[in-house]
Amino acid sequence: MDSSVRVVALGGGHGLAATLQALRHVSRNLTAVVTVADDGGSSGRLRVELGCLPPGDLRMALSALCDDTDWGHTWRDILQYRFHTDGPLDKHAVGNLLIASIWDQLGDPVAGLELVGRLLGARGTVLPMAMVPLEIAANVRIGDEVVTVRGQSRVAATRGQVLEIWLEPGDPPACPQAVTAIREAEFVVLGPGSWFTSVLPHLLVPGLNEALHAAHHRILTANLATQRGETEDLTPGDHLRALHDVAPGLAFDTVIADPLAVEDLDDFTDAAGALGARVVLRQVRSARAPGVHDPLRLAAAYRDAFESCHGDVT
Repeated sequence: MDSSVRVVALGGGHGLAATLQALRHVSRNLTAVVTVADDGGSSGRLRVELGCLPPGDLRMALSALCDDTDWGHTWRDILQYRFHTDGPLDKHAVGNLLIASIWDQLGDPVAGLELVGRLLGARGTVLPMAMVPLEIAANVRIGDEVVTVRGQSRVAATRGQVLEIWLEPGDPPACPQAVTAIREAEFVVLGPGSWFTSVLPHLLVPGLNEALHAAHHRILTANLATQRGETEDLTPGDHLRALHDVAPGLAFDTVIADPLAVEDLDDFTDAAGALGARVVLRQVRSARAPGVHDPLRLAAAYRDAFESCHGDVT
């Protein structure tokens, strides 16, 4: 397969980082489009204090794409380092402070991320999914009551059934460069990750949603397990149905899943079929940490999925 194939990965947090670590073995033309709704921890504090985009998920994506050299690894470790003090710097990530300071100086989030990427020798481009900080809100059934939960950290930790999610503001401006990247990519990869707070929010940004509908090929990566809080009572098929509810007209070529994560294959296949997708079962979990994707195994699954779509990109 041609390593120059253009691939865009959408998501946030550890899920997107896993995708990028795998995709860098498949393509040297990568773009990460990252959620900007984080309101917890270091990112949330900087967001409130400076009014900037939350930098944490963007920092993690940049770190996942660092150059595979001593230089790249050193700067990756510096960006990921967190202070542990009794003062106001406690739990701030160095990379969050660096990114926020560059944004403050340049006044351009995309240019700032490009500058940090150059520092890391990043093997790809990292972009925010929207140009303003977003808030995730959800209607959640808790017992016999339906309540509205606001904020990414609160939605992620909710112990009820998420019925509906939306973004505030409701019509956020998509990052123009992200829209262009999706439209020009041969493949767009969505997931894995926190389903309601990192994966599905991309579909709620009108500009990204429209670009995704026009994308050449779309690949969905299923999670290895449910997440305590927002998805702990959902089956793998329920995850796919939740996506279909958010974007009912969006079709996928392939859904990649680990066979050990899919107990009811018939239900999962039916849910994938509603998305227009075929199911590709591959062992993609790490042998040492079963809840984590193995980069090389996931890379092989992506390569197989890409090659099976259409011969014009292989």
